[in-house]
Amino acid sequence: MTLESQLIQKTYYQMYINEHENLQPIRVLGDAYQEELQKDLPKLTSIRFAQGEIYFHNRDFEAAIFKWESIAGELELWARKNIADAYYESGLLSNAEDLYLSIDTNNLTLKTEVALQLFSLFIERGKLEAAVEIIKKTIDSNPDYPNVTMIARAYFEEQLDWENAIELAVNEAKRTGSLEWFDTVNAYVQKGITRDLNPNYFLQALFELYSIDQNMFEELTISLWNTYEGEDSYFTWLKEVNHLLLNLEISRNNHLRLLSGLHYETYFAMINGNYSIKTLEDLVPDLLTNWLHLTAPKHTVLVSAAVLSWNELFPTSISMSVVSEAENLISETECHINELEECVNLFNGIMGWAKIHDMGENNRLNWVVEQLTDFDTHHLFITGFSGSGKSAFVNTILGEEIQDSPTSSLVVFKDNEDLNIIEITDEETTSLNDFTHFQERMDRRRNALESIIEFQQPFPFLYEQKLALIETPGLNGSHQERYEVLQYLQIADTLLFVLDANAPFGDKEKTTLTQIHELAPDIPVHFLLNKMDTIVNEQEAIRIFEETSSRIHSYLPEAQVFAFSSHYERGQQLVDLKGFIQSINDARNIADKRLAKLLFFIRTTISRLLQKRIEVENQLIESVCWNEEVVMKLNGAVNQLKDAESQKAMAITRSYRVIKESLQNEISDSVPKILQECSELIKEDSNFSTIHVELNDVMNSRVQDYLEQEVMPKYFSALQEWISSGNDEFEQGREFLTEMAEGLNSLYGEQRIKIECDFKVLDDWRRDTDRLTSRFHLEKVNILLRNTPSQFLLKSAGKLFGALSQNKAMLYNKYKAFVKNDNYSEPTEEIIERFFQQFELFEKSLERDITMFFRQPLKILNEAIEESLSQITTKQDLLKKMNTNPEMFRDPLTLFEVRLRQFEWTTVAGKGVQTTIY
Repeated sequence: MTLESQLIQKTYYQMYINEHENLQPIRVLGDAYQEELQKDLPKLTSIRFAQGEIYFHNRDFEAAIFKWESIAGELELWARKNIADAYYESGLLSNAEDLYLSIDTNNLTLKTEVALQLFSLFIERGKLEAAVEIIKKTIDSNPDYPNVTMIARAYFEEQLDWENAIELAVNEAKRTGSLEWFDTVNAYVQKGITRDLNPNYFLQALFELYSIDQNMFEELTISLWNTYEGEDSYFTWLKEVNHLLLNLEISRNNHLRLLSGLHYETYFAMINGNYSIKTLEDLVPDLLTNWLHLTAPKHTVLVSAAVLSWNELFPTSISMSVVSEAENLISETECHINELEECVNLFNGIMGWAKIHDMGENNRLNWVVEQLTDFDTHHLFITGFSGSGKSAFVNTILGEEIQDSPTSSLVVFKDNEDLNIIEITDEETTSLNDFTHFQERMDRRRNALESIIEFQQPFPFLYEQKLALIETPGLNGSHQERYEVLQYLQIADTLLFVLDANAPFGDKEKTTLTQIHELAPDIPVHFLLNKMDTIVNEQEAIRIFEETSSRIHSYLPEAQVFAFSSHYERGQQLVDLKGFIQSINDARNIADKRLAKLLFFIRTTISRLLQKRIEVENQLIESVCWNEEVVMKLNGAVNQLKDAESQKAMAITRSYRVIKESLQNEISDSVPKILQECSELIKEDSNFSTIHVELNDVMNSRVQDYLEQEVMPKYFSALQEWISSGNDEFEQGREFLTEMAEGLNSLYGEQRIKIECDFKVLDDWRRDTDRLTSRFHLEKVNILLRNTPSQFLLKSAGKLFGALSQNKAMLYNKYKAFVKNDNYSEPTEEIIERFFQQFELFEKSLERDITMFFRQPLKILNEAIEESLSQITTKQDLLKKMNTNPEMFRDPLTLFEVRLRQFEWTTVAGKGVQTTIY
């Protein structure tokens, strides 16, 4: 054991006791001490140092410190360190820390031991920042010291101090080249705790790891790749790691299959239309270069096609040596991908992008692709000029009169177990309930060519021949109008041109065939010479057939001509037709042909969508303008509705108040008379001391009878008439609103605004008026018991003089005159108030009720305004986005074109085709 090891472990004393192992160490050292004292110049330092160790191990720290305090010379600093250890073990942490910090030495071992003790002490005292600082300094000065890095790593992980743990692992991996440390780094990466670090933090470590262990290099690179994916620093990582791979000069011989697969996934994720070309232009060339260099055999064709297609659209972005390598590989390597599946995936990707970016549903294009991928069915495209008998021919094949009027839309007839008729437009797919709806659809001419009708039901002939018939409207009109009819030629496997035997083949047919050839140059064209039964005799029919065939063959040598008439015997006709169809049904290379058609539709779709960006912008502008106009008209309608509501409220409440005021006036006139008539009840022999009470009761009773028997019925009748006139007012309001809604709906082009006024208000009024006028109870009114001067005098006189007969005549005359001549204004007003009191709530609620009548129309209009305002905001935001970021539409379609060209390259892989870069 070395001296330093002894000093570290406090076993320096063993050098004195090796020969005296059978004796107690303290006795051995005591004897040595005494023996040394006998010398002239005793050297006691080393013995004292050793004695201190023995005391320390036996936990006699005070004795140990006493021995070590007198140490000088080369053991002095070790002795001080040991004293600090003794303080530490005794729990005197402050003393220990001060003493550790006082040790200044150039001895790296002692310095490291002191640092490790301080590290433990700082942790115990809760000085965690100081602990981190001291252990990091220790690693910087003496990283190879036993266990120092392991101690640091364990502490950092325990404290979840991932920043320092990662730094330690990366630095140690680079310093030592140890796979164990690289494994630690990889574990941290996979844990996800490194994603916030700049990607270049790991590049030097990866660079060095590549020369140490390529499998570990691949594993760590993939872990980093995956952890950065989805983070803001992902593209920085891609740029940095691909520069690194270029500098490493990797090749396919390195067999980095997993890394090759990751390049494959990353490349296709980058060109899926979610990123701008500006973002990708600095990344993709290096990514493809590296992918080509390390590609797995199964990806050789794909990466070569990717390199060539990217270089075509972005020339000089990839090194010509890399392009040449890709050319060689693709011409020599066979492709084993599912071409149809890849093609359909590309198409679906484009359609998905178009839908997300408000480019329409494109249902018709989706339907076209479905037809092209149906390899079990031969699509026979039947066209011709109007009057050629197309529909009659189709009916003969189908075995029933499906069509009795000219075809207006493209109709596809298919065999199916059940009747199923669907209409396909770009926006939606709709089921037509039955044959009647189909006929109605055929009779509709407006926008007829904007939809496709698929008619499915059991058709034995179609089932036997595995055939679908595609019938077009007549090819009349201009070149553009014919194009509208022929735009779906690409879904056909064969075209059958129906001719009228009476005018079989002339210039207009040749012109149309030229247009057909331009639209679908590879489609086989054959002819049906129809209406042969209209020819005068058999000889003439033969002549017409031969002349027509001759003219056709001079123009289309391989075309076949079939003579037909719907009036001939159907059975034989079908037998002949079956042979004809079998002769033109060329099933050879149908998959290749369909694939070519799919590619054609994808390319035309990309071109159309590139142009559609301008259309979308114009549509957005039109939509904003249209919605602004709608908002203006809707606001006008709201104002008109509120005016109508206000007018109706005014008219209805005014008419109610007229009835009320009329009745008030009538009561005001009648009640005083009723009360005055009560004067007849006063007699000369009446008891004038109480007559005012009796008269008051009678007056109340008569008023009660008058109000209940005369006024109430009259009021009820008047209110019913008022409700009826209110109904008329409401009906006028509804008519006005209906007319207004029709104007708005004509603007919408649909029944968007539906007016439903609340006529239940009238029912509520009928119920309330019936209840309120069913009976009336007048609470007793103080008519003659008031304290007016006249009444007071009469009542007082009656009490004073009523018992005196000589005064009765005078009282009789006075009372009768008073009752008969009083105007009773105050009690009459009180009676009127009490009578109409129960109607106050009803009257007050009239305006609210009228508002309820108009509430639903107002709600509908306000909702329409909110919807239009929302549309304006959405469209304006999209317009702003389009104008400030035009590449958001252009770039994804350019990338789809890269994918399309890439796919086209794969179709020539391994066929030794001379490639051309353009």
